[in-house]
Amino acid sequence: MQTLGERIAAFRKENGMTQEQLAEKCSVSAQAVSKWENDLTAPDISLLPRLAELFHKTTDELLGVRRAETVAVNPDTVDISKMLLKVRAISDDGDKMNLNLPLSVAEILLKNEKIMERAGAQKGGMELLSKIDFAQIVSLVQIGCMGKLMEAGSADGSKIEVWVE
Repeated sequence: MQTLGERIAAFRKENGMTQEQLAEKCSVSAQAVSKWENDLTAPDISLLPRLAELFHKTTDELLGVRRAETVAVNPDTVDISKMLLKVRAISDDGDKMNLNLPLSVAEILLKNEKIMERAGAQKGGMELLSKIDFAQIVSLVQIGCMGKLMEAGSADGSKIEVWVE
């Protein structure tokens, strides 16, 4: 399991930043970043949301918290009307979109072609929305699949995740 420092170093490199650049964006010294990455110290808790934002990650991902991946449940024991559809898209230039809707509301919206066309008309990661078969996502939930149902990325660095909880 990676340490916080190892994750910070990996995420920084993944985003093409030097220690100096990360330090500047966090208003700390490059030595502070070096100490974080070598697990000599940890960033102040107030910096965690900023680090997560800079790395295009959640604070849970930054801290190494693992969510359960897709799980199967008995669809007869789960009230689908109380489930949430969560979609997270990040474009290659840093634009973000988070969608958290009750699954029943999402089903209605996702059937509206104009809404989906407008979502797909956005640049970068938002274009990925138009390529997702949300009807299939709903079908998976109806047969008992929950958790992270899909994760996709494009060559330009755009990312999208779909969760049902």
